Amino acid sequence: MDAYYNDIKTILSRIDRIQGSDSAPVAEQESTVEQAYEYHVKNNIPIRENVFRPGSDKYFELFNYARKQYDEGNLKCDWEDAELLESEIGTVIKLTNGYSVPLDQPFADDGLSEAEYQGKTVQLNSPKRGGPKKFYVYVRNPKTGKIKKVTWGDTTGLSVKASKPGRVKSFVARHNCKQKNDKTKAGYWACRTPRYKSLGVKGGAWW
Repeated sequence: MDAYYNDIKTILSRIDRIQGSDSAPVAEQESTVEQAYEYHVKNNIPIRENVFRPGSDKYFELFNYARKQYDEGNLKCDWEDAELLESEIGTVIKLTNGYSVPLDQPFADDGLSEAEYQGKTVQLNSPKRGGPKKFYVYVRNPKTGKIKKVTWGDTTGLSVKASKPGRVKSFVARHNCKQKNDKTKAGYWACRTPRYKSLGVKGGAWW
């Protein structure tokens, strides 16, 4: 658990550096959402690495503004940003008890690349070949803060048919891929296997 809290401190320090640097928006009060968006685009920074403080009004407004640009064809982004902007990120539901619930909030550790798992340092959200099945990846469970190793893939010799549209369509329907959004589950990664060139799967960008 100490490692988890250290990671949280790392996230906060990164936010402070971004908001306090000369090249990034200095502070929320001094930067408009449009300026922050232009900063992201000009510096080729993914929208998912939102420069505003997580949970703040402008944090969600930036996602909404970027979605509008994306929907109008003005924003070209990678598949991770595209998937995020096609979700309900930026939408905040107000509850009757006064609390607010943000939808599709990104994982808290998305800005971190490493963590500790069973005494060794591992890369997070970076799938690789090998392990007890064909592929594996380390992720953090957002509910417990613990690192989990997720494995998936056939081990009987079958290959991934990502280059065959008919097989892809069948796989997507059979596994309900468009609803698989939990990174701690094998289904999430199985549905996105072709997106990671390092896995050596030939074919489309996503299932």
